Amino acid sequence: MESINHQMMGYDRAITMFSPDGRLLQVEYAKKTVKQGSTAIGMVCSDGVLLVTDKRIVDPLVVTEAIEKIFQIDEHIGATASGIISDARVLIERAQVKAQQHQVTYDSQIDVLSIVKNICDLKQLCTQSGGLRPFGVSVLVAGIDKDGPKLFETDPTGIFFQYHAVVIGEGEDGIEEMLHKKYKPTLTIEEGLKISIDALRQVLDDKFNVERLDAAVILTVDKKFTKVDKKELERILKQVKGA
Repeated sequence: MESINHQMMGYDRAITMFSPDGRLLQVEYAKKTVKQGSTAIGMVCSDGVLLVTDKRIVDPLVVTEAIEKIFQIDEHIGATASGIISDARVLIERAQVKAQQHQVTYDSQIDVLSIVKNICDLKQLCTQSGGLRPFGVSVLVAGIDKDGPKLFETDPTGIFFQYHAVVIGEGEDGIEEMLHKKYKPTLTIEEGLKISIDALRQVLDDKFNVERLDAAVILTVDKKFTKVDKKELERILKQVKGA
């Protein structure tokens, strides 16, 4: 009833207007948009970091290989997102430019936290200026810098958290429970991929198939962003089904 009253009073019409109980309703709506987005999982493993996501193919005529849900920001950093992917694309492209500017200016690779803060600065700006709307997307940023593997989640408010393992999107509640039970810092990349793929398989149920999967890893040994090819995903899926 309270939220209906807020709507009637117009507190959800402007991004700069606080409701009487101190909430920015447009920002809260943006967070609900993320909950409706396709599922994305990130995990820090003993030998690197991984990202796995559901491409959510809506039309069988779409070329599945052309759908990109995991993006390379720099040689050592990748990202994926849930929510309005067009919003994510703008943030990712901004991050790519930031990484290249750092490389040209300092002749060294940018650290993961600097990329995360740059994304969050723009997200936060869009929660306090009239005429703007919040970015309706959460972005997972994973990478390996001089301090080792890192994984961050940024949400529409502009806040960020560092995680060992995290999930965003429509399957968040069920998969988060699985991660709490199965995640250990000693997991290898291959074991992490098995857990992530199995989690998506259980959440998507009869809608699941390997065509919907997109995955990328960054190994500690070479610090290079690498997409996991379809044959490798099929091999891991067979092991998951046989377990």
